[in-house]
Amino acid sequence: MQRTEPPLIVVAMFLAALAGFVDALAFTSMGGFFASFMSGNSTRLGVGLGSGDAYAAKMAGGLILSFVSGVIASSVIARAAGVRARGAVMGAVTVLLFAAAIVAAVAPGPVVLLLLACAMGAENGVFTRDGEVSIGLTYMTGSLVRMGQKLGGALMGDADRWGWVPYLTLWIGFVAGAVSGAASQWRWGWDALWLAGMLAAAVTVVLVRLGGRGAGDDAVKA
Repeated sequence: MQRTEPPLIVVAMFLAALAGFVDALAFTSMGGFFASFMSGNSTRLGVGLGSGDAYAAKMAGGLILSFVSGVIASSVIARAAGVRARGAVMGAVTVLLFAAAIVAAVAPGPVVLLLLACAMGAENGVFTRDGEVSIGLTYMTGSLVRMGQKLGGALMGDADRWGWVPYLTLWIGFVAGAVSGAASQWRWGWDALWLAGMLAAAVTVVLVRLGGRGAGDDAVKA
């Protein structure tokens, strides 16, 4: 992330906030399942299998498959789009979020969550390097680990004294998004998904205008 230009770091923070918003909305609306946190869904899959809860196991398994499908789709889109990859991938995320909002307005249920998981999987394809995710936007464990490593290095006298700040920024963005998602769900229910779609559309416009700026320069896997 140290080699990522400041405007793109700000974009990454907003995308982390979007992931937190969607995850909190899904979690509070669908009984404790996640749209972006696949470690949590993997735990739910294991618990469901171990306890004989077939619904939990099927739901968690379906979400994991949907998330991976989103990652695959974003990889294909990014490779086809070339230097315009970020805008193209984010456009796909936007379409998926609006599709989820439409389905939620007509028939709220598991299909909405599957669309959200697919969107969050695709979102991780916005920042890539050499075909791999360079900034993890929908999961914060890696960011917290890197933040701790950078803080440890700073305490030991490393020249990069502030390298931990971008990772903290991602985490703060995600948590702020989760707070907003939970509050929005309480007020508007599934209708809050339209806010997620609009934020995604705004980020898409920004990425399209930035074009290929900084493409391939993201150096850290968060």
